[in-house]
Amino acid sequence: MISTVVWGTGNVGRAAIRAVDAHPALRLTGVLVHDPAKIGRDAGRLAGLGRDLGVGATDDIGDVLDARPAAVVYAASGDIRPDDALADIVRALRAGAVVVTPALYTLYDPRNAPPQIREPVLAAIAEGGGSLFVSGIDPGWGNDVLPLLISGLGSTVDMIRCQEIFDYSTYDQPDSVRYLVGMGQPMDYQPPMLAPSVPTMVWGGQIRLMARALGVELDEIRETLDRRALDVTVATTSMGEFAAGTQGAVRFEVQGIVEGQPRLVVEHVTRIHPSCAPDWPTPADGGAGAHRVIIEGHPRIEVTVEATDEDGNRSAGGNATAVGRLVGAIDWLVAAKPGLYDALDIPLRPAVGKLGRKHS
Repeated sequence: MISTVVWGTGNVGRAAIRAVDAHPALRLTGVLVHDPAKIGRDAGRLAGLGRDLGVGATDDIGDVLDARPAAVVYAASGDIRPDDALADIVRALRAGAVVVTPALYTLYDPRNAPPQIREPVLAAIAEGGGSLFVSGIDPGWGNDVLPLLISGLGSTVDMIRCQEIFDYSTYDQPDSVRYLVGMGQPMDYQPPMLAPSVPTMVWGGQIRLMARALGVELDEIRETLDRRALDVTVATTSMGEFAAGTQGAVRFEVQGIVEGQPRLVVEHVTRIHPSCAPDWPTPADGGAGAHRVIIEGHPRIEVTVEATDEDGNRSAGGNATAVGRLVGAIDWLVAAKPGLYDALDIPLRPAVGKLGRKHS
């Protein structure tokens, strides 16, 4: 059994604890938390399993890493604390662990990552003998392996479009929703996530991965952005009111330009309420969220993935599938040589040993 630590117990960490517990090759040996109120609580309770797993949460990073776990699922946020996340991950790599995480989006495509991020990671891998695999929580597989797999079913391919369509009122991250993305802010507010070049910084790596896999050269990567205001004040269950006239919906594209045309597109359509921007793409069943891949070509292929978790929540379902990709890579990474890996390196992992398996 591969001793595995989950670092963080928020939206991603809860799903990670459940995924590690369910994996036949992994054994949960530690859970790291920041919130003092969570210290000492059992991992199973923190993950919403309704029972104990016999692993108490702690904030003692040194003690956990000194035990030399084989793997770490780094589930703490990197959106608003990228330097701290990088330092944490480097520390785990120096301890010899295989690390999987969605936190460092600049390492979706490690070949083109900034040197100030790539070099400390490579140095830590050389020192400790660990490995790192970063894949997005948006979810990463929806912008790399899934579209690439589907593209192989066609005779010709004109364009690949990867969509995330989401109702952000179901997303349990109020600060990210209100301030990072700008929902509920005046229309003249500049959300950090939507500032020019930032979408490319986050999702450009996935565009480059697809281009590399398809054997095409990118002319450039472009961005488009549209924002809509709420017509009326709306109330949400988890995040309170969002006032009329404030930002209620965002639509942007990160486009890989090939021979002058947008051929590879990652598109996000997010709303705080279904009434905002009703003319934009919506989930086929009218639900709170979906991930869709569209292959324009012969034949035209469209695949929609609707995942739910935590009592039917689609935001939680998307997190769980992204975490499943990361946690499912651990045993492969442990068997592979130390290194910095990307989504094209990690093979698709069937649910070997999981069919019919329940949480232990």
